[in-house]
Amino acid sequence: MSERVDLAVIGGGIVGLATAWAATQRGQRVVVIEKEGSVGAHQSGRNSGVIHAGLYYRPGSQKARLCVEGRQSMLTFCAQHDIRHAVTGKLVVAVDQGEVKRLGDLQARAAANGVATRWLDGPELRAVEAHAAGLAALHVPSTAIADYPAVCARLARLVGDVRLQSEVIGGQVGPGEIVIETTTGAVHAARAVNCAGLHADRVALLLGTEPEVCIVAFRGEYYELAPSHSHLVNALIYPVPDPNLPFLGVHFTKGVNGRVHCGPNAVLALAREGYSWRHRSRRDFRETLAAPGFATLARTHWRTGLDEVTRSLSRHKFALALQRLVPEVPMHALEPAPAGVRAQALRPDGTLCDDFVLQRDGRCLHVLNAPSPAATASLAIGEAIVDALD
Repeated sequence: MSERVDLAVIGGGIVGLATAWAATQRGQRVVVIEKEGSVGAHQSGRNSGVIHAGLYYRPGSQKARLCVEGRQSMLTFCAQHDIRHAVTGKLVVAVDQGEVKRLGDLQARAAANGVATRWLDGPELRAVEAHAAGLAALHVPSTAIADYPAVCARLARLVGDVRLQSEVIGGQVGPGEIVIETTTGAVHAARAVNCAGLHADRVALLLGTEPEVCIVAFRGEYYELAPSHSHLVNALIYPVPDPNLPFLGVHFTKGVNGRVHCGPNAVLALAREGYSWRHRSRRDFRETLAAPGFATLARTHWRTGLDEVTRSLSRHKFALALQRLVPEVPMHALEPAPAGVRAQALRPDGTLCDDFVLQRDGRCLHVLNAPSPAATASLAIGEAIVDALD
């Protein structure tokens, strides 16, 4: 059955749902098209659950601006809808002199983004996290945690018209509308937003747009600390990130359920939805290898990639990475937890996009890169997308 709506949103993750809700609040008739049987089934429901403060991102970037705006919006939304959340603060810990220098650079970046931090020496950081090790740390008091699957579920109820198990298989853009063909029928819309995450570049092609980037999937693997060792972490403990990569490194997050999440690493996935080494897709992996820029990426970061694979295959190596931050964490206290897969946009020159990427093509707007802090910033991203469509 075909029908006409003001806006069709493809993808029922947190960014798609936030975009749909923003449009609904402006009186538009909206439909969300989601191929899975539930919302938030991939990136939105498989992450660390952190509401980021905004210290990592290049000043003036969309990430920096929308993260700072979105943080407060997300806290307000959680409070209004009785969704579990807490402002816990976090430590970013430097364990050697090289990291201390980078930590100073990170503090300057935080200040440029309007994010308050406090420099702690060794004894001061252990007053916050008694079991953490390091020469210095940044305390970021505004970092928080939230139940993002519950946020997705609430947004879906607020939007109302969410079509589950409905996969986009084609589309045609006409002079007055876009017709989106799905496995459950056609949707006629005045405009469309592609928030398909791991498949965003493919959906763009289906709708007649040549995407300016391609999606490469990186699996992030997690452990949880056994309850007997949860006392080793009060809130959140992060390493100083590598400035050359858009990943934050293996870290500790005490979630809203009281369990301590450990991870993620960043392993090239063998499928776009490759949540383990067993999940493989020849088509997906061939596309990754053939992607413009992938060979350059592999040559540039092969050592880092090898380290990540080693850590993936060895719980001992994973434990060593965690012990840099909290030495008392024993390997036997690490319990496997569900992995996530991050959709990371790759440019043709072999660089990984370090900012959100939105590509407009007539009646369609394609969200081609929305990794962390997209969950934090989702409500602000949704408003910005609807503004751009008006």
